[in-house]
This record gives sequence, C-alpha cells and structure tokens, in this order.
Amino acid sequence: MENADKRLPTKQHLAWHEAEMGVLIHYDIIVFEPEFDFRKSWGYVPPAEKFNPAQLDTDQWIKSASDAGAKYAVLVAKHCSGFALWPTKAYPYSVASSPWRDGKGDILKNFIESCKKYDVLPGIYYSTSCNAYMNVDNPGREIYGNAEKQEKYNRAVETMIDEIWGEYGDMFEIWFDGGVLPPEKGGPRLVERLIKYQPEAVCFGGPDGFPSLVRWGANEDGVAPEPCWGWTDMQQPGDGMGGEGQSPLQGAGKVDGEIWAPVESDMTIRDHSQSYSGGWFWKKGEDHHVYSVSHLMDCYEKTIGRGTNLMIGMVIDDRGLVPDADISRFKEFGDAVKTQWGTAALETCRLSKENKAAMKSSGKSVDRAMVMEDIKNGQAIRRWKLEARTNDAAIVLARGESIGHKRLIRFDPITADEFVFTVCECEGVPAIRRFALFETL
Repeated sequence: MENADKRLPTKQHLAWHEAEMGVLIHYDIIVFEPEFDFRKSWGYVPPAEKFNPAQLDTDQWIKSASDAGAKYAVLVAKHCSGFALWPTKAYPYSVASSPWRDGKGDILKNFIESCKKYDVLPGIYYSTSCNAYMNVDNPGREIYGNAEKQEKYNRAVETMIDEIWGEYGDMFEIWFDGGVLPPEKGGPRLVERLIKYQPEAVCFGGPDGFPSLVRWGANEDGVAPEPCWGWTDMQQPGDGMGGEGQSPLQGAGKVDGEIWAPVESDMTIRDHSQSYSGGWFWKKGEDHHVYSVSHLMDCYEKTIGRGTNLMIGMVIDDRGLVPDADISRFKEFGDAVKTQWGTAALETCRLSKENKAAMKSSGKSVDRAMVMEDIKNGQAIRRWKLEARTNDAAIVLARGESIGHKRLIRFDPITADEFVFTVCECEGVPAIRRFALFETL
C-alpha cells in the first residue's frame, strides 16, 4: 500500500481510473417520511417501523447500474438520519428494528452479493459528520456540546466502521461526505481503521494519512473543471475534504500539486435543481425530472472526457426498487455511450520522436476523438492540439491543456487525408495508450 512518491498514482488509483463510472445509491428512512428535516426537528427521527420496502431487490439496482456502464457502485450505508442499512450493534436505529424481513434483513450484505453477481465493484459511503439519531451535525459534533455524548457518538462511529469496513469484505471505494473530524479536534479514530480494514480501497474525501485519496470536483452537476489535473495540494494533517473549513483537496487541481488525488465528478440522475433533496433521494411524483439522454451524454463527455471519473446518483423508491423511469434512462444512456464511443474508425497508440501521433484517413467523415494518456507516472502532457490535414493544409480541430486518463473531443464532421495529435508541451516523456477517431453518425 505504501507509495514512496505521493505524486504518483497508486495501483488502486490506476484501477479506479480504469473503472471510469460508478453509481452512488442513496436509500434512507426519509424515503418513507419525506417531510422529515433533521435540522428542523432535533430530538426526533422517523421511527424504524416506517422502513418497510416490501419489494426490495438489490439485484435490480446493480443490473441497472451495469446496464448504464457503471463498473462500481457505492451504497450509502448510513446517511444523516442515522438509520443504518445493516443490523449494527452500535445502537437500535437500523433495519434490525424495522418490519422489513422481520427485522432480520441486511441491505449491505444483499448489495455486496449483487455486486459480485453482476461483476460490479462495491463501495461504501458512511457519513461521520451527521447523525440525527444522536444529535450530531457537521463537522461531526454533538449539537449541544455535551462531552459525554460526543464520546458516546465517537465510539458508535468506530463500532459501525469496524462492522462495515471489517465484516463485509474488500471495498473498491470508501466514501466520506462532509469531511472527517480528526481525533485531535474531538472526532473518532478512523485512519488506522481505514488502513487496517480497507488498504486496497480508494478513499473519497477522506483523511490525510491514506495513500489513495480521491477528491471532489467542487460541484454536483456532472461537470469537471477544465483543465483538470490529477494532482492537488496536500490537505492539512487530519482534515477531511470539508469539516471545519474547506480543504484544498477539491476542484481543478494543480500541475505542481503535492499529491495524486484525482477528481470524482458526481451528479444525480434526476434534475439536481428541481428534485427533492437535490435529486439524491426518491420522492413520489418526480419521475419527470429524470435527465434526458443528451444531458447525461454531455455530462459524460465533460467528466470522463476531461480525465475524471463520473459518479451518478441512483435513487431507490419506497418499494425498494430503482423507479421504472430511471431504469429506462440508465439503459438508454449506457446504449448511447456504446454507440457514440464504442467502436473507433481509426486508432493508434504510438507517439513519434516529435511527440506526434498521426493516422491516415480511411475516407470516412469523423467528428469525435479520444486520447488516453499513460498515467502510471502522472500526467506528462501539458498542452496539446488535434489537426486534420488535407492537401498540405492543416486545420486545428481542437487544442487544450491536460489529457489524463481520457480526453473526449468533439468537432464538426470532417473528411481529411490525415489526422494528427501533437503534444505541444510536456514534462518528461509523454506516452499515449490510445488515439482514436469515430465515424460521424
């Protein structure tokens, strides 16, 4: 797990880059009591008896994710209400106190089994910063400042983390949200647990001291910064992504940043500006807010196409299922990605000594290009351009900064004698894995 040079991707980072797209699955007791707002009703949480998704089917969830092209899935095991989707020993507010499967169910276990069935890599989201059941709010403090209750909360967090990280097998990704309150500021001890239980995972928004960190793109719109670099500055010791003051571990990054912590760009499948809870949780009557395929494709090209991973929110309804409208849209989106970016008309993986990759035309009209950099040693390519050449004339189709894992480029349809990708500025020796052109549809 050790990585001598923090500016180089770990093997876990490289596997994460290859996965490219995941889903973030939100499910909580507020689906059964949507009017609940924990910040307006401290001391009250919806009773566990309300949680009863009679048709819950995690196979349906993960098949839908796979149909969309997702290679990994992250389950929100405990969100801000405090309700746990597994039978935790930390406290009674969980599926074990619900009528669902007579209080003997375990959604986290079902989720892991479904991921294995559909060859989707599993991950876990656990919010340490909010827990309405225990009167805790950002950045993980008991709201009345009671030291005894704060300690009780910290021990509950550690118990739950021991369970979900230690008893359910290896996770592809561990998600924090809202940062991590470090022990020296009164929070639970998590870094050593992360290293003990999940050393092979990448960690989104997590604490310093873990080598495979992933950062936030600083919006929930499915749009990555442009340009976007894999490097960023080190956050302050013990701080998470948020907590008490924002960390530099988010946003566009820096070419001369101190660590490799690439961006995971997140978005909802339902219109973020119109849907309940920003589109992260299901609410009846909002099927019409599901984004169009064209919008999802635009986000795909502005996230994965800018070298980041894309994480799409998946809602689960009160039946325990992905709604029909969302199921259809995930499938349509996955099919559109295959159509647009699946089969290339031309491709190569060679750069000349002049740092150019050239391909003779097949005579077909093209309007899309893909360039993938070999990032084992970081990002060597600083500036680049793409040209079409005809009768000794060169037309610049696109130019920019940063390639990273993958760059997707659109331009007006064109037929040319030759297409040339040129590295205009680099640090060290650049290498590409793929330069591909796609026929106009």
